[in-house]
Amino acid sequence: MQILHSQILGSGKPLIILHGFLGMSDNWKTLGTQYSENGFEVHLVDQRNHGKSFQSDRFNYDVLAEDLLHYMAHHKIDKTILLGHSMGGKTAMLFACTYPEKVEKLLIADIAPKYYPPHHQEIINALNAIDLETLSSRTDADTALKKHIRDFGTRQFLLKNLYWREKGKLDFRFNLKVLSERMEEVGENINNTDSYAGPTLFLRGDRSEYIALEDYPEIKRHFPEAQVAEIKNAGHWLHAENPKQFYELSFAFMKN
Repeated sequence: MQILHSQILGSGKPLIILHGFLGMSDNWKTLGTQYSENGFEVHLVDQRNHGKSFQSDRFNYDVLAEDLLHYMAHHKIDKTILLGHSMGGKTAMLFACTYPEKVEKLLIADIAPKYYPPHHQEIINALNAIDLETLSSRTDADTALKKHIRDFGTRQFLLKNLYWREKGKLDFRFNLKVLSERMEEVGENINNTDSYAGPTLFLRGDRSEYIALEDYPEIKRHFPEAQVAEIKNAGHWLHAENPKQFYELSFAFMKN
């Protein structure tokens, strides 16, 4: 059985953080460090086919939730506070509904319990258009990506995944082949009858379209104790765009 890679910070009450699609644990290092300095043992986890975790042809929310169960058993974590962003939020929702006894509190960042049509195709196409064999630097990679993706922030997020596989050979940490083929899985919803009755907080960016007002009844149906709070001046990357308010609201919820 393969165990997910993670960075573990601090000591105290366990807090597991799950990144989004094409992300990795490093995306949460700054906030993770803050939590770890204030009473939490923070587990920044790379989900399968992402970061430094194992790669596999199997990729859906059922196996992502199973991976987390094995991870907790391996690290002898009986119960955790669970925070997930985007794709990681879907994993966290399914995990909490399937193994409620393992989750003390649930935080979901900018994703709702609903189906999302595939909408990452442009990014996937851009990544697949890059010829890694011809790249000699990160600047080369940015130039190649710029032809397809104009937004600087999006390019920087994706390029965090670049690493030197060997001398003179750049590669992506995510499994681009499998994620390209299984991209539709990312938009899938949790099961219609799933529910988790524990304390739950949904955080949405006020400039994001991922959680709409009409999603609130569905959130309450699956998560009857859920509160929804808004992060100001933030889109889908709310934890990076307004980390101060994200920390304040999430920390207050976790400590309450």
